[in-house]
Amino acid sequence: MKAALDHDLSVIIVNWNTRELLLNCIESIYRTVRGLTFEIFVVDNGSNDGSPDSVKRKFPAIELIQNQRNLGFARANNEALRRSRGRYGLLVNTDVILTDGAVEKLVEFMEGNPTVGVAGGQLINIDGSKQNSFDNFPSLTAEALNKSLLRIVFPKRYPSKRVNYGTPVDVDSVIGACMIVRSRAIREVGLLDEDYFFFLEETDWCYRMRRRRWRICHVPQAKIIHLQGRTANLVRDRAKIEYYRSLYLFFRKHRGIAAVVMLKGFLFLRFCVDFLLTLLSCLFTAFRKERLKRKLGIYARLIYWHMRLCPGGMGLGGG
Repeated sequence: MKAALDHDLSVIIVNWNTRELLLNCIESIYRTVRGLTFEIFVVDNGSNDGSPDSVKRKFPAIELIQNQRNLGFARANNEALRRSRGRYGLLVNTDVILTDGAVEKLVEFMEGNPTVGVAGGQLINIDGSKQNSFDNFPSLTAEALNKSLLRIVFPKRYPSKRVNYGTPVDVDSVIGACMIVRSRAIREVGLLDEDYFFFLEETDWCYRMRRRRWRICHVPQAKIIHLQGRTANLVRDRAKIEYYRSLYLFFRKHRGIAAVVMLKGFLFLRFCVDFLLTLLSCLFTAFRKERLKRKLGIYARLIYWHMRLCPGGMGLGGG
């Protein structure tokens, strides 16, 4: 990041073929952020839907970075972070709509808590219902057992949206749809790890922040509308592969090779069982249900990817 911090906030949005979502997201920034100086970066990862031209036309003051191909979430954000001049970086997905006062609450919290490196608000659906806005770091226990069950049985160890938090709380990591990051923490810990293409890069960042004794916090008073998963839904089957590629990468970096081998073996068996059960359901319904056929195809692709020893080219990073 640049040494001269001329703004309160550097807002960074990475876009890939989500023009309307992107424009709505930008409009929500200008509409809701008050009393703060900010700059906006849009990093376009080779979109072919006219996104860059729309940004230039509607928001000429925005700094637009145009990549010729999809470089992934971490690398694209880093391009803007290196140019940013804000005391805080605000990383925002295109499928986010900011609500009044949300950003100000996040900045106010960071100002009053200098040991916090990263914070995120409460992600909500359009109807106001809560989404999971934070998560535990990946572990063999969480992957082998049902995470929803763990959140019920061990709510303190595995916190979730079921709890109505009245005040900010410390968490392992926040969901990267909208997260505020202290510039000083970035200079100390480093940028996002570009080995991740899409998924878990913010989890890895929070893990590294925690290891350097920066706190990670959830700020429930800051409400952010999240149109969940719209980008990943564009290429759902490859997105599933990319998620597990990122999960194995996290384990390799932070849990060790033995844990990676155990995790891959367990998940491969689970995918085989899920494929057979889904196949039986498809046969029982004479392949009339599109949802089941889609799930069957995803499991088949995951099994094939594992049988090929999880090559990098089959996920989102493959094109």
